[in-house]
Amino acid sequence: MAQLRLALAQVNPTVGDLDGNADLVVEWTRRAAEAGAQLVAFPEMMLTGYPVEDLALRKSFVEASQRTLLRTARRLAEAGLGEQAVVVGHLDRRPVSLVRPGQPAGAPLNALAWLHGGEVVARSAKHHLPNYGVFDEFRYFVRGDRLPVVRVGGIDVATVICEDLWQDGGPVSVTRAAHAGLLLVINGSPYERSKDDVRLELAARRAREAGCALAYVNMVGGQDELVFDGDSLIVGADGTLLARAPRFEEHLLVCDLTLPGAHPSPQSAAQPVEAGDGTTITVERTVLSPRQDPPSETLPPQIAPALDDVTEVYAALVLGVRDYVRKNGFRSVICGLSGGVDSALVATIAADAIGPENVHVVLLPSRHSSDHSLTDAEELVARQGLNTRTVPINDMVEAFERELTLTGLAAENLQARVRAVVWMGLSNEDGHLVLTTGNKSELATGYSTLYGDSAGGYGPIKDVTKTMVWALCRRRNERAEAAGEPPPIPQEIIDKPPSAELSPGQLDTDSLPEYEVLDALLDDYVERDLGRDALIAAGHDPGLVERVIRLVDRAEYKRRQYPPGPKITQKNFGRDRRLPITNRWQEP
Repeated sequence: MAQLRLALAQVNPTVGDLDGNADLVVEWTRRAAEAGAQLVAFPEMMLTGYPVEDLALRKSFVEASQRTLLRTARRLAEAGLGEQAVVVGHLDRRPVSLVRPGQPAGAPLNALAWLHGGEVVARSAKHHLPNYGVFDEFRYFVRGDRLPVVRVGGIDVATVICEDLWQDGGPVSVTRAAHAGLLLVINGSPYERSKDDVRLELAARRAREAGCALAYVNMVGGQDELVFDGDSLIVGADGTLLARAPRFEEHLLVCDLTLPGAHPSPQSAAQPVEAGDGTTITVERTVLSPRQDPPSETLPPQIAPALDDVTEVYAALVLGVRDYVRKNGFRSVICGLSGGVDSALVATIAADAIGPENVHVVLLPSRHSSDHSLTDAEELVARQGLNTRTVPINDMVEAFERELTLTGLAAENLQARVRAVVWMGLSNEDGHLVLTTGNKSELATGYSTLYGDSAGGYGPIKDVTKTMVWALCRRRNERAEAAGEPPPIPQEIIDKPPSAELSPGQLDTDSLPEYEVLDALLDDYVERDLGRDALIAAGHDPGLVERVIRLVDRAEYKRRQYPPGPKITQKNFGRDRRLPITNRWQEP
């Protein structure tokens, strides 16, 4: 047996910021070296950020990634870190010399590299390319067909990328045949509810299949609609959890591992192995530091406490908002504050994400606004210290009405659109990012106003059902009370019946069923893709099924124009669920 001190750098890269991402690699490699680690690993596509989408098709971007990789290797050596073994993800291109029959020359690769001594000493690319949900990797990449096995400190370490862990066969099967002592997986695995449980079970199963310990490093941070939650972990060859990083924050997970030593006799530098998925993968062996000794003192294991579903959702939303604001160059946000629960939650998330001093809210009373809506909104502002202004819209609405006769729904929507004009004007004037406040239940059923409450730059709760909105508000208040602080959201806001307040005495339940009933049906129709008969068989009311299907299907054009927002469910409106707007299919 041999000892290895491993560091997993759970960091937050930015798509396209190659120099900034390289700085992170140097900085966190230094931290790993100071912690005595012999090997440090960074996430998938670390140098470019992930996902790069169509940037992968730009020759100039691929070449910039390749240059950055070589420059980063040299920078590490110049910084006195050249003896560190570093694994980093990047965007590469298949060299002509390695093209096999049927493979395109120069095709982009979702790649990883081993850096040591100022050089790139080993390379490979993702074998299994995901093409489901939020992933489109068949559009960009060709599959890799090599498994680097690099000897560090007398231990053979095999390295693969993200989806290679999720699919049967391929590199995991070859890892067992290669007799590796550790399988190191670099990842860009987006968050969705309860995914931590799925990851741990998967990692444990693959470790047993590979016959060795498994280390899983994941990125953290927000990228458009995606949130990466970290959750880096290490399991033993029997699947036992050995170490786990906290979620939704940058962290260096350092762990001492006792692993089988490498076979002492020389082995072939390149060995083709049947991968169990109809392909052949070549095991490529490299020896870096067969005699390097780990520190004498053993570190205590780090296992971060688990989060419950509601707490993790809230953390994901805060991180998604923080990074969307920060990475897109905004310093402040603005939203309408109605005194309702949705806008209260959005304002609270924003305050937690970027600080209350950077959150601006606008109270926009109309002739239909209730007195308690204004007082509830003012109370929330006072509790959280937000920037606020009140802009009554009656005169503006009446100016439209003098020139344009509108009735019924059109008249109601006019008020919503006037409000949007106000906050978009303030956004232009002061440079704020406009946050929309619609939730997933409303987006699903079309219960929003196009160019009204749907206008904005980012939708923090667009993937959050109404019932989860209430749960998040309650949990945020509970967290404050546990810390001895006043709850940030007034209880009156949480308890009141929801209303758009666009007509006298209006309630959401005038147009929609109770949200507990609606959300259960939406979950089955939107996320599970159950058809009409299956929904009825699942116990949903037949009349309601017919009505909700019509509402959801008719609102596709609205959802297509809604701004991005953080994905927290298995199927969000956006990258996950893509239906045609022009569509005559109806559930029979």
